[in-house]
Amino acid sequence: MKTAMRTDKEILEISGADIEKCMQCGRCSASCPSYQEMDLRPHQFATYLMDKNVEAMVNSKSLWRCVSCFCCVERCPRDVKPARLIEAARLMVIREQGEEYFSADSVPDMLDDDMPQQLLVSVFRKYRK
Repeated sequence: MKTAMRTDKEILEISGADIEKCMQCGRCSASCPSYQEMDLRPHQFATYLMDKNVEAMVNSKSLWRCVSCFCCVERCPRDVKPARLIEAARLMVIREQGEEYFSADSVPDMLDDDMPQQLLVSVFRKYRK
């Protein structure tokens, strides 16, 4: 895997989100169907970026537990777009991995009883060339 300096600016540029608007109300997290599976909640992604704690954010299991349903985006009263932050962090990690980042052969290793099936379908559709 290629190593690179991960920055909050890169995630913000990819996402187009304005984290300064976040008031940490938690409405995004309250609407998240994957909430119980996440170690970082959707509203915490803005905080991690404000604190420039990018490494902890991209290493959290929440990055891969988000099902990209965008409920958090719809519920946010300030239009922060937490799902776009999560998606941008995912893309940053995937871009670092290069061309061989997802294949059908890797699916069985990813399965566990707690993973929402929608997540696996979404990832396969989105990141397979």
